Amino acid sequence: MTTDITVMALAAAREAAAAAAEVIRHYWRRGVAVEIKADATPVTIADREAERAIRQILQAALPQASIYGEEFGQEGERGGLLWLVDPLDGTKSFVRRTPFFSTQIALMDGDALILGVSSAPIFGETMWASSGRGAWLDGERVQVADTAAVGEASISTGNIRTLTADARWDALGALIRDSNRIRGYGDFCHYHLLARGSLDLVIESDVNILDIAALAVIVREAGGVFTDLDGAALTLDTRSVLAGTPAIHEQALRRLRR
Repeated sequence: MTTDITVMALAAAREAAAAAAEVIRHYWRRGVAVEIKADATPVTIADREAERAIRQILQAALPQASIYGEEFGQEGERGGLLWLVDPLDGTKSFVRRTPFFSTQIALMDGDALILGVSSAPIFGETMWASSGRGAWLDGERVQVADTAAVGEASISTGNIRTLTADARWDALGALIRDSNRIRGYGDFCHYHLLARGSLDLVIESDVNILDIAALAVIVREAGGVFTDLDGAALTLDTRSVLAGTPAIHEQALRRLRR
């Protein structure tokens, strides 16, 4: 994509995230009924209305791009430009009145993730990034920490249910024992902390690409490394995450290799 189109697309993504935030705040104040989808995950009117608001803005701004959203699926052909949208990532937190949920919007050009916006309206912060232009938190540029030793590293785990039955579980335990501290911030929060230098490694084994695409762009543009648990690049089928400062990611990957 040209620079002008990238700038326009990022502006549209930020506008769409802001529109979703208005929907989410409205229903956060009112409370909502909860439905259970076929995959046993919850969904609410806030999820659906937020995605509709996002789609309207993105389609108007970049009509040549397809959209793949959490609630309404694929619109347009894959390949070329593809928006990845999770209007309310963390619905379980939303319905339990916990502010650890967000709107995630990313854009792919072919196989490359080129921009991302992560908006946490109740938590009170928004991060965004585009390829080669750095990562930003509410208008201030952010950078990962320079932590190089596992003994000085802060680690956060998110969804790791599958990992508990994996051959790497003991290796993860050893990594945690050798680290400085372990937390479980989860969702958008630990990726925001990583990108701004407040955390050094994030591990998850049960995610989908809509959860993490925007966050991957942000962490990378902040100077971090973002792969799956095997060290592979992200694809639409990615289900795990290993993200960290360059030195800590390298050491963690080596220790977790099967």
